Amino acid sequence: MNSSEYVYLDYAATTPMDPQVIDVVEKHFKNTYGNPSSLHSAGQKAAKVLYNARTSIASLINADRKDIIFTSSGTEADNIAIQGVAHKNKDRGNHIITSSIEHHAVENPCKFLMKQGFDVTFLPVDKFGLVDPIKLQEEITNETILISIMFANNEIGTIEPINDIGEIAKDNDVIFHTDAVQAFGKIPIDVKELNIDLLSASAHKIYGPKGVGMLYMKNQGIRQNWGKYIDPIMFGGGHERNMRPSTENVPGIAGFGKAAEICEEELPIEINRQIKLRDRLIKTTLDSIDDSYLNGHPKKRLPNNANFGFKYVEGESILLDLDSGKIAASTGSACSSASLEPSHVLSAIGLTPQDAHGSLRVSIGRFTTEEEIDYFLEKIPPIIERLREISPVRK
Repeated sequence: MNSSEYVYLDYAATTPMDPQVIDVVEKHFKNTYGNPSSLHSAGQKAAKVLYNARTSIASLINADRKDIIFTSSGTEADNIAIQGVAHKNKDRGNHIITSSIEHHAVENPCKFLMKQGFDVTFLPVDKFGLVDPIKLQEEITNETILISIMFANNEIGTIEPINDIGEIAKDNDVIFHTDAVQAFGKIPIDVKELNIDLLSASAHKIYGPKGVGMLYMKNQGIRQNWGKYIDPIMFGGGHERNMRPSTENVPGIAGFGKAAEICEEELPIEINRQIKLRDRLIKTTLDSIDDSYLNGHPKKRLPNNANFGFKYVEGESILLDLDSGKIAASTGSACSSASLEPSHVLSAIGLTPQDAHGSLRVSIGRFTTEEEIDYFLEKIPPIIERLREISPVRK
């Protein structure tokens, strides 16, 4: 590798924009300036861009185009789904089921609803981060209106049993939402086969622009047994089928659509390529460093995720040394990187606070090369050895 090159291994935090996406965004920034709600030709040109992007994004998850609602982020989509369902269905029940390892974009709206009188069950997970569908079934009551379980965990990469959860939700007439921000575009998702009612995703996790997300809403917010089952949480104009007021970010949405097209086209090849890189990364790291272990499920995990635990060192120190060596990684969710508290995800799978602080998330992507993995594998053992030599907690 060239000594001036920087190795980016933090794709779970955000991805670099694909050059093809950049071209599309730039094109529409220059040429598509109309308001999609306007009736004149400039407005209808913009509306056509939204139509095409909606179609591309829907195709990636086997959804209907009309069921895609554009938002500013995955976080906003999560909030619309959770708060919208809760407020619309509060006369039918007040119980929500989620997991103990959700992203804060799900966890915090649930905690907010608890202050408003809703009852929220945070399901425990096993040592791999998996929700037990049997325990989920046991927690459902006549008051349960929503199940919100992430498709795959953003820190440890574990893929949840979404098929089982979807069947349970359907059998019990409970709305099922999944935060698929980490899984969308990385593994196959079929919302119809999986009985998913609501799904959140974000453009910047799939090589698209930041500031654009989407919420899949089954049947445009209509479900046969319940009628309209979700209320908007923002109010203004009638954009996005009255679910998300505000003039749409046309260039960003165009980029989102292009990013989805590329993901769908390259998905089988990228899954196989990334799994090979990931597995070599995991095996070589664990083989070369004593007192190291893998967090998350060894098989049921995202193709691009490796989360390590290194005893007797702190993750922040590892990050600083890696960054000095021109390698970017993370200790977990970028949204919580400034917190001194141990990761709630790692705590939930049974790690002690000391061990949780010794975690390192390495996430790869479309532009990761064999050479970059080799470079990381060369650099990480001496970094861990040096930090352990000066560690006050090493036995």
